[in-house]
Amino acid sequence: MSLSESPSSADASLESLIDRLHARERLRVWSIVITVYGDAIVPRGGVLWLGALQELLARLRIEPGALRAAMSRLASDGWLTRDKRGRRSYYALSNAGRLSFALATQRIYAAGPIEWDGAWTICVAPEEAGEARDARRKALRELGFGTLGPTVFCRPETEAAPDAMDYLAGAVVFSAKAPVSEYLPPLTSAAWPLKETGEAYKEIVAAFSPLLSCLQDGAKLDPLNAIAARTLLIHDFRRAALKDPLLPSILLPSDWPGTEARDLAADLYRRLVPGSEAWLDTCDDAADGAMPIASNAFHGRFGGLD
Repeated sequence: MSLSESPSSADASLESLIDRLHARERLRVWSIVITVYGDAIVPRGGVLWLGALQELLARLRIEPGALRAAMSRLASDGWLTRDKRGRRSYYALSNAGRLSFALATQRIYAAGPIEWDGAWTICVAPEEAGEARDARRKALRELGFGTLGPTVFCRPETEAAPDAMDYLAGAVVFSAKAPVSEYLPPLTSAAWPLKETGEAYKEIVAAFSPLLSCLQDGAKLDPLNAIAARTLLIHDFRRAALKDPLLPSILLPSDWPGTEARDLAADLYRRLVPGSEAWLDTCDDAADGAMPIASNAFHGRFGGLD
């Protein structure tokens, strides 16, 4: 591929990804907005003018009316707060929204292989019914626990494991240690539904590999296209990563597709950051015009962006 052909090839790959966004399912605009805020806006102060958001979502072929409806829903549900200044509306993630995405951030942008010394936490939950039972099961799943029975959960304890104390209240909790060996993956397959997540990772690799190849060959995306591609990448990767228990490699099948997908996401993300951050540099917030520079934590994503 020549460098003169590269930009159009990269743009064509982006157009294919946008086609895919609209073809797969009913579009949930509110979910894309949450991706934009959690990925790009929170690290730079958390506030964005609605007009800038409209420009980005228009590049994703999302109509202004659909965006306005999504913003209204997110505000009424407590995810966003609105600040009206003159004729401009500025939106920010609420405190509740920030807390929710903070946990997700740890999982989405994890660095890669996780070290583990064989330590487990085993939880025997109290008998519960209805919403209380479902809420506990959902929370423990999101915190990396697998299911050994209707009320028995387990999780390998690593430095990357999020704090689960609030959701272990009222349960009987054991700490255990088992030899790390190749005989553990069958337990993994029984305790965690990895097949669906694995298929999602395979789809990500297939969908985003063409764009990554273009950028590896020297293609460039302009700032608006870079932030659009970055949004699509994290929107897809977020949904898979939040279902991934992020298990140590010894507990995973040898052909686990999550490893390749995370490597691809990290490589592509690093290549999209300069252009996408240049687009964010042109946006303003409600305070003093220019958005703040990205936080230090942002630069540590995927093990380091530099």
